[in-house]
Amino acid sequence: MKAFDFEKNTESAIGVEELQERIDSGKRLKVKLGVDPTRPDLTFGHLVVFNKLREFQDQGHEAILIIGDYTAMIGDPSGRSSTRPVLTEEDVRNNSQTYLDQAFRVLDREKTTVRYNSEWFGKMSFADCLDLSRKMTVARMLERDDFSKRYGSNTPISIVEFLYPLIQGYDSLILDADVELGGSDQLFNMLVGRALQKDAGKAEQAVLTLPLLVGLDGHRKMSKSYDNYVSFNDSPKDMFGKVMSIPDDTMWEYYRLLLLTADSEISEKKQGHPMDAKKALAKELVSRFYSPEEGEEALKGFEQVFSRGENPEDMDEVSMAANELSGDSKLLEALDASGQFQSKKEIIRLIGQGAVKRDGVRVDDRNELIGQIGEGQVIQAGKRKFFRLTA
Repeated sequence: MKAFDFEKNTESAIGVEELQERIDSGKRLKVKLGVDPTRPDLTFGHLVVFNKLREFQDQGHEAILIIGDYTAMIGDPSGRSSTRPVLTEEDVRNNSQTYLDQAFRVLDREKTTVRYNSEWFGKMSFADCLDLSRKMTVARMLERDDFSKRYGSNTPISIVEFLYPLIQGYDSLILDADVELGGSDQLFNMLVGRALQKDAGKAEQAVLTLPLLVGLDGHRKMSKSYDNYVSFNDSPKDMFGKVMSIPDDTMWEYYRLLLLTADSEISEKKQGHPMDAKKALAKELVSRFYSPEEGEEALKGFEQVFSRGENPEDMDEVSMAANELSGDSKLLEALDASGQFQSKKEIIRLIGQGAVKRDGVRVDDRNELIGQIGEGQVIQAGKRKFFRLTA
């Protein structure tokens, strides 16, 4: 089996000496990655750990993707300052299916073992739960930074949240995992898995944590809560445009963690123009999730709008009733009817920032009327949203 650097791009690596011994012995490793289907979309933040799992998979090891359908109804408290909302079984079931559809855009479907942790937790009795709870002390749980901060600030912590690291660790015990992968905020939980395996007299899993990808703002981690994310399901145009919006310094981390670009190649790209490097990054990411043809089309569309100041050829159309196009309707209502904004409050904010244009002319008044314009008026909001009014 060809050797590979399993520690590359990791933030922490625990138990690697024993892991290397298992690899050298020719053992086919069980490499575990768990995801809780709490939201319908995976983001590029997930891609960082999926890349590492795919690397192990390509080396012939068993990739075990755990869909945390049971734990999703609890909510992972890692990095959280408050209790996570409880999801319904229907939410979890729907999200689980979309997670798999997206995961196999990175992983080899034929070589991936998919497990649901409801397979074992759904069979546990309350006595089993109490027995598992004895494996951890309150003092040990409060060693977790997020728990200790919440405890110190008198922010509620539910007993269920205390159980979460034990539940995640129990997955490793059941599966006899050799390796567990996760974000750096998962380190405590994964170490619990090692402790449970040791207590049961089993070989302890190695723990590899991956960096948390910085979001589009270049500061905070990528998260839907911060609205600074790129999702696997974004359209080629949106994916390309979002990647182009990241700060130049952040781009190199995307090359390293998302495309697994070698440091020598990154150094070479840094000698050129940042805009060229960022276009190449965006094109390659779109190509990976769609096709090289889609990547090229997204590049052309971007250059048409941002390099030459033209309207995109392909844009959404918003159909307005004839009387609304007669001049009585506010432009604010047309923007809201496009369905591209979360609320009218967001639209008002964009207008206030001078980010809304009508046929290339900036709109400054939220109460501006559509006017006697007939069909075909092009509205731009921000850098990436374009649509055409039609009757």
